[in-house]
Amino acid sequence: MTLLTVHQDNHPTPTPATTPPPHPTPMPRLTTTVPREYVHRSSLAEVFLTGSEKTGDNHYTLTAQWPRAHTFYTTPDGTHHDPLQAAETIRQTGLYLAHAELGVPLDHHFLMWNIHLTTHPQHLHIGPTPTDLTLTATCTTLRYKGKRLADFTMHIHITRNGHTTATGGGQFTCLTPTTYQRLRQPHTTHPTPQPPTPHTPPTDPTPYGRTLPLDLVLTPTPTPHTWQLTPNPHHPILFDHTTDHIPGMVLLEAARQATHTHTHPTPTHLTTLHATFHRYTEHHTPTYITTHTHPNPNTNVDDTTGTNTTNTNDNSNHADNNNNIDDNGNGNDNGNGNATHNEDSTNTTPGTRTTHITAHQNNTTVFTAHITTTPTHHHP
Repeated sequence: MTLLTVHQDNHPTPTPATTPPPHPTPMPRLTTTVPREYVHRSSLAEVFLTGSEKTGDNHYTLTAQWPRAHTFYTTPDGTHHDPLQAAETIRQTGLYLAHAELGVPLDHHFLMWNIHLTTHPQHLHIGPTPTDLTLTATCTTLRYKGKRLADFTMHIHITRNGHTTATGGGQFTCLTPTTYQRLRQPHTTHPTPQPPTPHTPPTDPTPYGRTLPLDLVLTPTPTPHTWQLTPNPHHPILFDHTTDHIPGMVLLEAARQATHTHTHPTPTHLTTLHATFHRYTEHHTPTYITTHTHPNPNTNVDDTTGTNTTNTNDNSNHADNNNNIDDNGNGNDNGNGNATHNEDSTNTTPGTRTTHITAHQNNTTVFTAHITTTPTHHHP
């Protein structure tokens, strides 16, 4: 038999040290996106902002990143970022600052009266790494109702490695859930979009500046330079989340696609955009897009593709003040936030042309835009 002997150690148990361990080395600040709720996006992949710092009264420095290969925001040849990605970044910046810096609750709705954008194509090229951006934003003309922010205007300067990539801004209005519900009834009770009955859809997306039929938002009509707005309501980018109206970014894409038909097959870049949202664009009402175009002064373009007799005057003075645009950019203009329609001096480049776009429902203007394009010149 084997006996198990337990040896009793008579040495006292050492007393634990009372000196606290040294502080661990702080973790470096890592890059991540801002919360998607702050920019009203469902998909994390569609959040472009990565950080923000307040630098003064209503002055902010933000960071953002654009991926090298976005499924939607890219040029047909895949060499440059889509200028409308800058427009989406402006939209996200306005919402983020309102929530994170200006105290607007997350359940509030935003109306964007207008948006303006100037891009510098030589700094939109896609490099060997994702494009990191620095944004300088200033909020002006802040107006309050009591302690609640009612509306503000934002100006933004986007740089890449110290070079100006885009500038722009827009005017935002903030609505409480109760006000928005009262404003939008009965549309808020049926938010699921239904595609309108289209004409014969195009089979080739190339004339519209797209490579995938899924990305087309226009269908030709028998009238020259007139299209029906027919976006796919299940598009993962344009309809990132359910809305009770057509998102403003869909209207901007429609304007860009219509503009491209006037310059095709010549490759061009969108260099300036001025858009005004006059009324909500409803899901269940047919929307028609019309254009006319002309070469800018001091250019040598033969205007052979842009004649159109459709009245596309900017009817902003007749906007319905009971209709506004939400955070997706669709609404009306009250006359206080019109973007200045000054053309950038670089728009005297030969081949530059400006296209005027109007969207209307039931013969009522809901959206107008002016887009200037210049021929593409690839830069290393």
